Amino acid sequence: MQSIGNKIYKRICAKGHSWSFSDNDFGDIGSGGAVRIELFRLAKAGKIRRVIRGVYDYPKFSKLLGQQTAPDLTQVAQALARKFGWRIHPSGDTALNFLGLSTQVPGNIVYLSDGPNREYVVGKQKIMFQKALLKQVALRYPQSALVVQALEALKQDRFNSQLANKIRDHFNGPMLKKILMDTRNVKGWIYDCIRVICLGGQA
Repeated sequence: MQSIGNKIYKRICAKGHSWSFSDNDFGDIGSGGAVRIELFRLAKAGKIRRVIRGVYDYPKFSKLLGQQTAPDLTQVAQALARKFGWRIHPSGDTALNFLGLSTQVPGNIVYLSDGPNREYVVGKQKIMFQKALLKQVALRYPQSALVVQALEALKQDRFNSQLANKIRDHFNGPMLKKILMDTRNVKGWIYDCIRVICLGGQA
């Protein structure tokens, strides 16, 4: 029979490098206290890395740099959301950056959340969670929210066919169909833009 530690590490490896997690992600393997002890041991052994209090990651090693890469802040944010039971979506400026529509490197990564306002410092960057109305985080797929928030930040008069193509290139066909269905209750002009993105055509 595998030990709790071995089961935890096996799951971590299966998720792949850069995955972030907390003890909540292993509730089916052992009690919270037992899992936290094993995570501490794995971090001490150098198999995982403590990112912030209560959150770890499976670090990726860069041969080019000769060191571990920085934590994936998107993964850290998702780990925190799972830990506290929040639904989160990137804010407008963060969504633009994720979709390659902004050349600015954000100092802070901001998420809308149905949880409380919180801030976490990871290295030299800050992850911020801002409490939002439930309707803003009610979409089923994070990809849908990413597109909606990016369009809201762009504003209607800046949307064109070139931007539509750039956004479309981030998703495969099946995901585009899901986004189209998921956003059908989104307000007028944004859904019109989403139809152009998902179905093609001119803006």
